[in-house]
Amino acid sequence: MQTGETNMVERKRVVGSKQGGMSLTGLILVLMVLGAFALLAIKIVPSFLEYRAVHDGIVRAKAAGGSIVEMQQSFDKFAEVNDVEAIRGRDLVISHDGASPEISFAYEKRIPLTERATLVITYDGTTDPSGVVAAKADGAD
Repeated sequence: MQTGETNMVERKRVVGSKQGGMSLTGLILVLMVLGAFALLAIKIVPSFLEYRAVHDGIVRAKAAGGSIVEMQQSFDKFAEVNDVEAIRGRDLVISHDGASPEISFAYEKRIPLTERATLVITYDGTTDPSGVVAAKADGAD
């Protein structure tokens, strides 16, 4: 009789247990959200990598030293080798406030998402240890 009671208890467990999981609709929605984030990442990461290259370029231009024109030319050579198109040496703000020159930059990157939607990212950077980005001399952004 014990075998019959054991079978009855096991049947109750099987019948009474409910499977958990995600429905097909839920899975499709999750995949759509993940796809949207992946699309954003695919479009934003190259822009961020270019920003990092610009920042590395101003550090190298400062290390090369020389006059303002020489630092701009040094940056332009670096930009050409590293495929930087967002900014040129003439766009850099180079100030001689202290013993060594400080180089700053600021620019906007527009990334088209759809026909009518564009993501605008503002990048700026400086070699100044205080982190203060110098304003352009002509007042333009």
